[in-house]
Amino acid sequence: MTCSATDHRAMARALQLAARGLASTTPNPRVGCVLVKDSQIVGEGWHRRAGEAHAEVEALRAAGEAARGATAYVTLEPCVHHGRTPPCADALIQAGVTRVVAAMEDPNPLVAGQGLARLRDAGIAVSTGLMEDEARELNVGFVSRMTRGRPWLRLKAASTLDGKTALSNGVSQWITGEAARRDGHRWRARACAVLTGIGTVREDDPQLTVRAVPCERQPMRVLIDARLDVSLSARLLQDGKCLVAAAVADTEKIAALADRGVDVVLLPNAHGKVDLPALMLELGRRGLNEVHAEAGFKLNGSLLREGCVDEFLLYMAPMLVGDAAQGLFNLPELSQLDRAVRLDLRDVRRIGSDLRLIARPVPA
Repeated sequence: MTCSATDHRAMARALQLAARGLASTTPNPRVGCVLVKDSQIVGEGWHRRAGEAHAEVEALRAAGEAARGATAYVTLEPCVHHGRTPPCADALIQAGVTRVVAAMEDPNPLVAGQGLARLRDAGIAVSTGLMEDEARELNVGFVSRMTRGRPWLRLKAASTLDGKTALSNGVSQWITGEAARRDGHRWRARACAVLTGIGTVREDDPQLTVRAVPCERQPMRVLIDARLDVSLSARLLQDGKCLVAAAVADTEKIAALADRGVDVVLLPNAHGKVDLPALMLELGRRGLNEVHAEAGFKLNGSLLREGCVDEFLLYMAPMLVGDAAQGLFNLPELSQLDRAVRLDLRDVRRIGSDLRLIARPVPA
């Protein structure tokens, strides 16, 4: 596919627009659209939140009659199915658009190339693949749910340079600085849910809400609590927007949680713990695209060992606290380096006085 400088500029702008919905579109993908005619932008739009107009419709409204004969640059294949809104492919056809450039095909089986086919059948020139990597990264969770049936799990942790998350007495506030903590809240804001374990709730009683940055939609909270030990006064339960994953059918506790609007799902494994891969599939069924995990070293290790971690968001503070402090992951001792978990570093940057690393496990 040969693309002009105008094509690249327009798609880059469409991706910028799509990113405006980073924290608001769930469970829908983040999508941007730009309409160009005679090398000029005549309309643009983005999907703001589920149930509202899609990006293409917003751009067509902005363009009006100028959309006829224009090229539409869209970060995801236009939809072809009726949901809460009509098909965008039909809207583009009716508006008289003559060319559509889509960054990527939609992995949703309800679309999956059918939108592009409908456009071609209507005589519209169609191409895909321009800035596809950037578009895929923008919707990494949506792609994960559509192709694997489970959300993209991003594990966030803060540690010292020697890999410690808390002193041996449990003190951990604050290892990282204010800028890093605020950055962590930005990542919370884009997630569909924030996940933690009962150990963290016992020790810290966290709210797990987005507070340090503006946010119009608070993520769901997911608590892994095999024996349903959580106190009914725990702060993360107070608004009812919480799912508890358990392994025991304590009907009295389940009823008490239900009275507070808290949902409980039973997913025991053979060891009496919560089946973590099964939980990931359950979260996918509930329409969650991205899950942001903030837990202790035991659950961190379990999530990693059971293949649930897709990405690490690690903040490292310039301090050393020694071997007796608590580590990042509860993993078994190795006798050979070739059995180590290898990571692909995707981004390394300084946030305030701390270092932020984004990395992904390298497949064995």
